[in-house]
Amino acid sequence: MTDTIDVELTVNGTRHVANVEPRKTLADFLRDDLELTGTHVGCEHGVCGACTVLIDGQAARSCLTFAVQVRGAQITTIEGLANDGQLNPLQQAMVESHGFQCGFCTPGFLMQITELLNENPSPTEAEVREALSGNVCRCTGYQSIVAGVLRAAGQPSTANSGH
Repeated sequence: MTDTIDVELTVNGTRHVANVEPRKTLADFLRDDLELTGTHVGCEHGVCGACTVLIDGQAARSCLTFAVQVRGAQITTIEGLANDGQLNPLQQAMVESHGFQCGFCTPGFLMQITELLNENPSPTEAEVREALSGNVCRCTGYQSIVAGVLRAAGQPSTANSGH
C-alpha cells in the first residue's frame, strides 16, 4: 500500500483538497484528478515547456513538480486565463496573429508569456524571444507566436504576423 499525503491548493481560483501519492506530478494531478487537461505533457523531462503552469505567479514545469510540493500554492493553468468564456487579451492577440497550429504547445507558451507580461508589460521582441526560448513548438517558426505576444503588449512587431 502506498502512503498518501493530504494536499490543499488553489487552482484557477478554486480551493482543492486531495489525498495524493508523494510521487504524483502536478501535471498528472491537474490532468487526472482535477480533469484540467489543457496542461499538456510532452517530454516529461522539463525540456519542451508544454506542461508550464503558474505557481504563485511564476512559470514552472508541472511535469517536474510533485503535487505535494505545491501545498498551499495558487496554481493557474490555461483554463484559468479566460474569464467567463471570454479570451483574455493575450489569448485574443495570439488568435489574431495566428500564433498556433496544432495547439499542443500553446498552453505552455501562454503560461510562460503570462508571467513575462505580468513582470514586464512592454517587452521588446528580444525579451519575448528570450522568455520563449524554453518552449518548443514543432509546427511554427515562432514568428507568429512572437507577433501575438507583441500585439498583446501593444508593441510594434517586426516578426511576421502570420498573415
